[in-house]
Amino acid sequence: MAVQIRKLDSTAPDFQQILSNLLAFEAETDDAIESAVAKILADVKQRGDAAVLEYTNKFDRVGAAGIAAFDLKQEELQAALAALPEAQRAALRTAAERIRVFHERQKQELNGFTYTEADGTVLGQRVTPLDRVGIYVPGGKAAYPSSVLMNAIPAQVAGVKEIVMVVPTPDGVKNQMVLAAAAIAGVTRVITIGGAQAVGALAYGTGTIPPVDKIVGPGNAYVAAAKRRVFGTVGIDMIAGPSEILVLCDGTTDPDWVAMDLFSQAEHDELAQAILLCPDAAYIAMVEASIHKLLPDMPRRATIEASLGGRGALVKVRDMDEACAIANAIAAEHLEISAEHPQQWADKIRHAGAMFLGRFSSESLGDYCCGPNHVLPTSRTARFSSPLGVYDFQKRSSIINVSEAGAQTLGRVAAELAYGEGLQAHARSAELRLKPSA
Repeated sequence: MAVQIRKLDSTAPDFQQILSNLLAFEAETDDAIESAVAKILADVKQRGDAAVLEYTNKFDRVGAAGIAAFDLKQEELQAALAALPEAQRAALRTAAERIRVFHERQKQELNGFTYTEADGTVLGQRVTPLDRVGIYVPGGKAAYPSSVLMNAIPAQVAGVKEIVMVVPTPDGVKNQMVLAAAAIAGVTRVITIGGAQAVGALAYGTGTIPPVDKIVGPGNAYVAAAKRRVFGTVGIDMIAGPSEILVLCDGTTDPDWVAMDLFSQAEHDELAQAILLCPDAAYIAMVEASIHKLLPDMPRRATIEASLGGRGALVKVRDMDEACAIANAIAAEHLEISAEHPQQWADKIRHAGAMFLGRFSSESLGDYCCGPNHVLPTSRTARFSSPLGVYDFQKRSSIINVSEAGAQTLGRVAAELAYGEGLQAHARSAELRLKPSA
């Protein structure tokens, strides 16, 4: 049966309601998952290594005698890199270098500052890296060496001294490309554990696994639930929803290209979302024909069909200006502007995780090797969130060095406000530094 992708028209009276329903995604909280995760985290917090060993042996079907069996040596990472086919090794190195260059440029924009006022008071901000971060990398059916690069390299560029990576290895099978990526990205330590127990170990620390300051990286429902629960004890990057792509097209791009770009996100997950906005009805029909033509040859056809049929759409809009307005309302994770003059439309976009400008900028290039980070806000959180970056591995401290002269002026202001709030000790603290009036 051919895929059934809905076709919408922005001029229809019920368009906004249909679009809102299509965009709606609430990550359901599964009581059984929440209960299991709460138990695992509490157990790891109390029993440490013993609990991590027990859960990892159970869930990953391994028979390790001790926690040390999960701690990989740097030599094993380098051996994995050396054993890769030359083409894969070269691709990893190229991607890593491009990601590093981009994030080093990003770091230059994040330096601290100070300024001195007329009375000698110095104010400013100091930017310092986190001491230790944890990177969660999914394992099992899927392996994501690109996620290793995207999470570890910005941390390293930020100046994080210790990067601890956890990755599950079901049945003891290690993905060599993931280990190779860890070697290239400069990961300090790789521990082959996963699930909620890995999140708990990173958050609370165990006898052999040190507690981290922040946990980043994607995972399944158990990992997401665990990250939510440990937030506050440690920082987290985000709780990511299903992947999304929104294509704005003026009708000048090969329709096969656009169809495949929609597939590129739809193949991730049945809940992934792929939407096309275009003012040309005839072109939309061409893209639909391309979808039907190309889909049978896709190895992940069933997933793509479910995604496009469940949450996808081909939307006829009045013009490209309206397409931009709708794009801002959607605030998509990935936004392609596949048009003759993409910059003029990009200037109208306020909300998007990443923008891909021009017909040659396929989203898949950004996933792997362009340089900007592929860890992006989903589920309309691009309205207030940003891609993962160097800034996620840094913190800012305010610098306040008040001169004696400055204390005379600021002390009176502070005391007045403190008395107004009923905080007499605050007021007296400021007043004690005032010189007696002449």
